[in-house]
Amino acid sequence: MKNTVVIGAQWGDEGKAKITDLLSQNADLIIRYQGGCNAGHTVVANGQTYKFHLIPSGILYDKTTCFIGAGTVIHPESFEKELNELKNQGVDFKNLKISPLATITMPYHIEVDGWSEANSGKGKIGTTKRGIGPTYTDKMARCAFKIQDLYSYEALNAKIEMMLSLKNKTLEKVYGLEPYTKDCIISLCETYAELFKPYVCFEWQDMLNRFKDKTILFEGAQGVMLDIDYGTYPFVTSSNPIGGGAATGSGYGPTMIQDVIGVSKAYVTRVGEGPFVTELTDEIGKKIQEVGHEFGVTTGRPRRCGWFDAVTMKYAVLVGGVTHVALTKMDVFDDFDEIKICTAYKDCRNDKFYTLYPTDVFIHKYLEPVYETLPGWKTSISGIKRYEDLPENAKKYIARVEDLIGAPISILSVGPDREQTIFIS
Repeated sequence: MKNTVVIGAQWGDEGKAKITDLLSQNADLIIRYQGGCNAGHTVVANGQTYKFHLIPSGILYDKTTCFIGAGTVIHPESFEKELNELKNQGVDFKNLKISPLATITMPYHIEVDGWSEANSGKGKIGTTKRGIGPTYTDKMARCAFKIQDLYSYEALNAKIEMMLSLKNKTLEKVYGLEPYTKDCIISLCETYAELFKPYVCFEWQDMLNRFKDKTILFEGAQGVMLDIDYGTYPFVTSSNPIGGGAATGSGYGPTMIQDVIGVSKAYVTRVGEGPFVTELTDEIGKKIQEVGHEFGVTTGRPRRCGWFDAVTMKYAVLVGGVTHVALTKMDVFDDFDEIKICTAYKDCRNDKFYTLYPTDVFIHKYLEPVYETLPGWKTSISGIKRYEDLPENAKKYIARVEDLIGAPISILSVGPDREQTIFIS
């Protein structure tokens, strides 16, 4: 296997964890390079269901080293909860490492996130209220705490002196929230230092050098359409899930990346606010939601569902650097008479057609999907192991998607379990 980045090619929740889990079998090092506990990944293996938020799902393999990179943000309490839940399922964390350059989500970040969502009115973004955006805001404003600060009294004290007064003024004056004392921050950081101590890898440069000639898997969270630069801004996350994000969030440069696998459902889902041209609010959308079990791992929120959108997917292939596609949840369509694919958008104001993705999301309310209809296969494919054994209509669907998006489909998921996967040569 080449050094590979696994990214979401839609709005997240595409089934990245299963694909990462499968590829982890041949990886020596797995790096989670962006995002935080707002992500939710589910892996079904050996009769158990494992739920991941920040820890790479490759931790299920004893031989694999898992590294949470500098591009991530870590909420200590959520990290501890995830650790404990997975430990109770028998997962071993001897190979888990955390970059000392990762950023810490503090309690006030979550308070600010919650306040912002509650008071945004029609401008609501639809965040998970996990403090991710405010943490990245402080990171870019150069007033965030890094993991390494927890182990340096000088660094911690200097940062508190630099930012606490301004932070408290903002909390009180802008948000009407309670201020924090220096002693409170230090006490929190002492607790966090103990929590992270077994996993912090201060020798991360040596570690990355040791793995240079081995197989590396880069794991992203969310999806291309939630990228801070290329997604449906402002209804996006606060980091770069695209393939290029792996080169900044992992510690390795772009020359270490050889393949980018974009994970996409055979339909589309998204949670939270924001445009979604192919969204189905009718019985078909409800059927996809129920058959596909489309409810968020992190929040439990029902996901909005719609037909496959080749316009956004072609865009994701371009800006995400996708070399191959993993198409998931094909089996959801087993009972459908017909399946639609969006091949273009039509602007209902002027009959203008878009085959390239329009990045001004505020015109999306005027856009209507232009559909191509394909026949369904009307039989279960969840037990099929080889591409050759798929129904002809399923093969035609795959071929048409490939033709529209300009990238080959190399992995096909026909069910939640590891074994329900078809590798297409």
